[in-house]
Amino acid sequence: MNAPALVHLNVDLGERDGEPAELYALATAVNVACGGHAGDDASMARAVELAIAAGARLGAHPSYPDRERFGRVALDLEPSALYTTVAAQCASLAAVARAHGARVEHVKLHGALYHDASRRPDVAAAALDAAVSALPDAPIVVGEPDSALARAALARGLRYEREGFADRRYDAAGQLVARGTPGALLAPHEAATQAAALAATAAFDTLCVHGDSDDALAVARAVRAALGERAAHGGRA
Repeated sequence: MNAPALVHLNVDLGERDGEPAELYALATAVNVACGGHAGDDASMARAVELAIAAGARLGAHPSYPDRERFGRVALDLEPSALYTTVAAQCASLAAVARAHGARVEHVKLHGALYHDASRRPDVAAAALDAAVSALPDAPIVVGEPDSALARAALARGLRYEREGFADRRYDAAGQLVARGTPGALLAPHEAATQAAALAATAAFDTLCVHGDSDDALAVARAVRAALGERAAHGGRA
């Protein structure tokens, strides 16, 4: 019998005050907001400390620079401007990590930037070049399967982890249902069922839980339980 695919749990963190430390313990990899849509030196320091204590892989979570809309609206930035903001965000987290004796091992874009980089080669190229320049120790890129970002990462010799979403509903075509749609965000038991189903497809290397939702801890507990031992084997560099 073949061994089950190793599909680990990543959580977007450092985005709101009072995040439970247990979220870091449940995650194999944490994606830390680094100043674009959320995050500052204090929140990054807390996130790095909790990730280290939990033994979770540390990653940067840069975005369009838009705190008012939490990075969820696309901005029409020139490639040079996008490069500058992503590099600055990643460098900020890298500096905090170094101060704590840690390193940033992966990058996962946030929100509208994540989706734009999945579709647009120019956005993917600018964002990845910026991340690589600021994070020489981050050989791993996390993003949608079969995307412009995936192709750009592989062309640069970077390891790519195909990501699915445990706590977001997919439509019949396999696309994420828009956040404003009723039922777009899954309850803990629904997320657990979806996580198990996605993991069984062998189409994903990692599944995401969003740490900014009100029931993030309950969702993460349910998803981690659904993944079982798979979540404990998520790849460190």
